[in-house]
Amino acid sequence: MKKILTVAILLFASVLTYACTDKAQAQQKEPEKKEAKSGEVIVMNKDMFIKDVFDYGKSQDWKYKGDKPAIIDLYADWCGPCRMTAPIMKELAKEYAGKIVIYKVNVDKERELAALFNASSIPLFVFIPMEGEPQLFRGAADKATYQKAIEDFLLKKK
Repeated sequence: MKKILTVAILLFASVLTYACTDKAQAQQKEPEKKEAKSGEVIVMNKDMFIKDVFDYGKSQDWKYKGDKPAIIDLYADWCGPCRMTAPIMKELAKEYAGKIVIYKVNVDKERELAALFNASSIPLFVFIPMEGEPQLFRGAADKATYQKAIEDFLLKKK
C-alpha cells in the first residue's frame, strides 16, 4: 500500500509540475503574440522583424514589408541615453499613431538584429520610409529633431 501511495504522490507531483511549467511557458510567450495597439512602441524580436519588416535571409535587396513608415530604436537597458530617448519615442508613437510605427529592439537580447544594422553604438534609430532605403540616426537627440526627421523623411512633408 505504501508503494502505491508513494507512486501516486510522485505521479501527481510530476503532473502538477508539468502543468505549472507549461502554463508559465505559455505566459512567457504570450506578450510576443499580443498585438500592440496603435500609438504604442512595439518590442520587436528577430522573428517579428523578418515577418513585418524585412526578410534578410531571403534577399539582400532591401524591401520593406510594412504598411506604414517605421522607426526602429536599437537600445539597451543599461544605456543612459537610451533611457532618456525612450519616453520621447513613446510620445512620438502616440502623436503619430496611425501614420508611423515605432519598434524597439534590445541589442543585448537581439544580437543578430543589432549586427544587421551595425549597432556599434547606441541608441541607434533606423528610419524606414515606405519607398527607398532606411536611414540610420546615431545617438540621442531632442523630440524636435525626431519630429523633423519623421516629417521630412518618413512622411515626406516639407
